Amino acid sequence: MDSGLDAPGLASLGPAASPRNDELGRWRTAPHGVIYPQMASLLSTFILPAAAGAVALVLLLGLINMMRGGSPNTSQKLMRWRVLLQFVAIIIAMLAVWAMGR
Repeated sequence: MDSGLDAPGLASLGPAASPRNDELGRWRTAPHGVIYPQMASLLSTFILPAAAGAVALVLLLGLINMMRGGSPNTSQKLMRWRVLLQFVAIIIAMLAVWAMGR
């Protein structure tokens, strides 16, 4: 069954070289079900916690600035940074879930 999703050069190398290597066209996975185990481990163990920590840090800086009666411009800038970092953290989380194959 050729779905046309594999790279053109992989078909000539045989079924073992294709990311879809079974007769039903299912993706190859590692023994524990993870498609890319090293990337999933790196994302979920190091990068995602760092992104969440960055969001928490900017949130705390914004709260401290607000409680001290700091500049509204600084609060606005910190809020924008927090929203951007939250977006990045969500993208990283989605990549980790994709890499785990769940």
